[in-house]
Amino acid sequence: MGGIGGWQLLIIVGVLVLLFGASKLPQMARSLGQSARILRAETKGFKKDDEAAESQDQAAQQQPAAQPAPQQQITPGQPVVAQPVTNAQPVQAEQQSTDDSRR
Repeated sequence: MGGIGGWQLLIIVGVLVLLFGASKLPQMARSLGQSARILRAETKGFKKDDEAAESQDQAAQQQPAAQPAPQQQITPGQPVVAQPVTNAQPVQAEQQSTDDSRR
């Protein structure tokens, strides 16, 4: 009861021939095969992408997190000394429109 018998398969093929014609069936089978190959290739690509992402995550977890710079305690009567800036990012100045500069 679970499988397709010989007569059932013959009826399915007969209906397909009647619906699509004998000339269209080989083209449909080819396009179905190409679609299956493309689907298989894409799933392999997704698996490779997932594996690459996992290896990058593991590498990131193995590297120690950057420690914040220690803060200097300021006591009254002690001069304040400027600390050098590390990892500085350039700041872009906002451009004012001509309307704003006239006001």
